[in-house]
Amino acid sequence: MQPDFWHQRWADQQIGFHQSTPTPLLLKHWSALGIAPGATVFVPLAGKSLDMAWLAAQGHRVLGVELSQRAVDDFFAEHGLQPEVETTRYGVHHHAGGIELICGDAFALDAGLLHDCVAVFDRAALIALPPALRARYARNLYAALPAGCRGLLITLEYPQHERAGPPFSVREDEVHALYDGEWNIELRERRPIPPEHPGFVGGVSRVDTAVYALDRR
Repeated sequence: MQPDFWHQRWADQQIGFHQSTPTPLLLKHWSALGIAPGATVFVPLAGKSLDMAWLAAQGHRVLGVELSQRAVDDFFAEHGLQPEVETTRYGVHHHAGGIELICGDAFALDAGLLHDCVAVFDRAALIALPPALRARYARNLYAALPAGCRGLLITLEYPQHERAGPPFSVREDEVHALYDGEWNIELRERRPIPPEHPGFVGGVSRVDTAVYALDRR
């Protein structure tokens, strides 16, 4: 899946993955992780997610990465923020309101940038990637997060043969296959998404969402 695909999705505003409110499973399960105020939370493939604003409102420093400049610009504009901007080898960094959002390639990030990330929140990143990229994502990007990092991973599960992604179906056995080598994984909740819910994936017979707690060994 090439970057042009996502640039076009944002240009055409085909962003059904964007939610108009913070993720309910984030609000329900975040406090159980025990992440202290002031800690840095990494949000990969962040889009213009309201989850970043919610995490910042809890007192966290948020570090996000997003490929689309349109998404980055929209995020700060919609929150009435004027970011300071600087360019590094990782991309174009935008800083405002306790949030740093990098417009760049998530696969270009490394341990030098992510070393102080105490937590990670992944709602729409892993499920946005086809299988080969999911393996690379877990093997490279998640491996750059430090020992002791904790977080939440939210996935979707549906009969993949019924439609092509994204979003892709990522079942529990794949989550373990991707992360068991370096992360402790605990399924916290699995629930069906009703067909009338905006998060339902069109063209399939059933969709479940699952949330996992992650703990980097």
